[in-house]
Amino acid sequence: MDLNKRKSISYAKYGYLFILPFFIVYLFFQVYPLCYTFYLSTQSNGDLVTESVGIDNFKILVGGQATTTPGHEIAGRAAKSAKQNFSRVLKNTVLLWGGNFIPQIIISLLLAAWFTDAYLKVKGKGFYKIVMYMPNIITAASVAALFVMLFSDTEYGAVNNLLVKLGKERVNFVSGVKGEARIMIMIIQTWMWFGNTTIMLMSGIMGINPSLFEAANIDGATPTQQFFKITIPLLRPIMLYTVVTSMIGGLQMFDIPYLYNAQAGAQNQTTETVAVFIYNNFHKTTQPNLGYSAAASVVLFFITVALGSIAFVTNKEEDPRSAHAKNMKKTALKQKLGGL
Repeated sequence: MDLNKRKSISYAKYGYLFILPFFIVYLFFQVYPLCYTFYLSTQSNGDLVTESVGIDNFKILVGGQATTTPGHEIAGRAAKSAKQNFSRVLKNTVLLWGGNFIPQIIISLLLAAWFTDAYLKVKGKGFYKIVMYMPNIITAASVAALFVMLFSDTEYGAVNNLLVKLGKERVNFVSGVKGEARIMIMIIQTWMWFGNTTIMLMSGIMGINPSLFEAANIDGATPTQQFFKITIPLLRPIMLYTVVTSMIGGLQMFDIPYLYNAQAGAQNQTTETVAVFIYNNFHKTTQPNLGYSAAASVVLFFITVALGSIAFVTNKEEDPRSAHAKNMKKTALKQKLGGL
C-alpha cells in the first residue's frame, strides 16, 4: 500500500463540535439581547405595545426636540430635563469609576511589586493572596448591604454609634448630599477589586525575565529605578487589560450604587449611575420607558467602545518589523535626497 496516497483524517470538525455549545449560548444570551436593545431604542416610550419613533429617544437624551412628540413646548422642557438627568448620571458614573480605579491601581502596583520582590522574600504570600482576593468572591449585593448596615445614618449604625459615644456628630454616610455616599461607594469598589488587580499585576511581573532585574542590580540601579524603568514599561499589556476591563465594569456599575441610592431616597442623586438610571426608567411602575432606557443603553455601549478603542490605540505597541521597514525607507530617502 502506498503511504503517500493514504487518506488523511481531519479531527478539526470535532473541535468545532466541542465549542459549538458556547457559541449557541453566546448568541442567545449576548448577541440577541444586544440586537434587541438596538431595536427597542427606536421604539416609543410607554406601554409594552411599542411604536417606531426613529432616533427621537436619542434626541431626548441629548436635549434635542423629538419630532414625533406632540406639544413642542412641553416636549422641549422634558427633553432638556432628560438631558440634564443623563448628563448627571454619566458624570456620577465616571467619577465613581475614576475615584475607585486610581487608588486601586496604585495600591495594587505597590503590593504586587512588594510581593514579587526577590530580595524581600515576603513570607506567607499565599495567605495574603487569599485574604486580598476574598472580597472579590463575595456578591456585590452582600457587600453593599453590609456597608449600609455598618455606616447607617442612624445612631444604631456601628460607625455612627461609635461617633456618638465619642461625643461626635453623626455622619450621613448613606444619604449625605455632600459626597459622603459617593466616597463610600469608591471605598467599597476599591476594597472589592484591589485584590483581583494585585494578582493580575503579580502574574505580569512574574512573567518578566529575572535576568533584567539581576543586570539592573549589578549596574547599581535602585529598586525604585527598577520599578519605573523595567517593571512599569514591561507591564504595559497587562495594565492595558486592567484599564479596559475596569472601565467596562465601572461604566456598568449597578449593584452597590443602586442599593445605596435605594437607601438614600430620591433626595440624594450623587450615587445614581447610568445603569441605575436605565433600570429605574425601565422598571417604572406607572409608565415604563422601554425605548428611552434602551437608547441610554446604546449610548453607554458606544461610549464604552469609544473609550476602549482609544485605550488600545494609545497603548498599541508598534511591530518591530514595521518599525525597521520605516527606518529603512527613511534611510533610503535621506540617501536619495543627499545624492541630488
